Amino acid sequence: MDLIEIIVLALLQGLTEFLPISSSAHLILPSRMFGWDDQGLAFDVAVHVGTLAAVILYFRRDIEVLALNWMKTGFTPTPNTEAKLAWYVVVATIPAGLAGLLLDDWIEANLRSTAVIAAATIGFGLLLGFADKSRKDGITLTHMTLMMALIIGLAQALALIPGTSRSGITITAALLVGLHRVEAARFSFLLSIPLILAAGGLKTLELANSLLPVDWTSLALGAGLSAISAWVCIYYFLAFINKIGMMPFVIYRLILGGILLLFFI
Repeated sequence: MDLIEIIVLALLQGLTEFLPISSSAHLILPSRMFGWDDQGLAFDVAVHVGTLAAVILYFRRDIEVLALNWMKTGFTPTPNTEAKLAWYVVVATIPAGLAGLLLDDWIEANLRSTAVIAAATIGFGLLLGFADKSRKDGITLTHMTLMMALIIGLAQALALIPGTSRSGITITAALLVGLHRVEAARFSFLLSIPLILAAGGLKTLELANSLLPVDWTSLALGAGLSAISAWVCIYYFLAFINKIGMMPFVIYRLILGGILLLFFI
């Protein structure tokens, strides 16, 4: 990979990991437009490490509070609000984890095409718009229930379909079950931590078992750029989402999906 590829792909990964606009759709565009080869397993691991570092750094105080309360009251008959939220993150992670273990190879072989990515980008974008328009004022995470967490978790499993967007589908589900926009985004970001950690861990094991040479300078640059862009993305998304709503992202997804359909199929 040359310097331009590293910069573009790392920034794209960092931004699209957390915006509801589909990282798959964005990562396929440079390869189609410029004829770039696949970024490779090592670089994939690096940018996952970068985005994971960003979300952990941003939510470090939330993670500390959730973890401490989970250990204090999470295994008692009367867990407090923070311990319940920690359990909800665990519960909502399970469906996607199981689906990934059972279906990842099949999806990789059968669904990773431009047509599927374009259709999912458009279809789930429209669903996001519907969820945002149909929402009322919304509740906070302190009023969240186990059933709501499970529904969001089941929706997150759909993110295995390329073009869906993990953040997009979890925010969509969170809005549909009644969460406020900012709270929906916050829960989506917290949910990303165990999944990115698991995906990055599996890819790291694959990398450790491979005999491919590793360009550590490129990996460090990719990790750093993806971390910076991801942190900036989270900060501004949470700061402005209640003012701008989801429609700018819906419109963007429709345009992006249309471009993929018109020019790359």
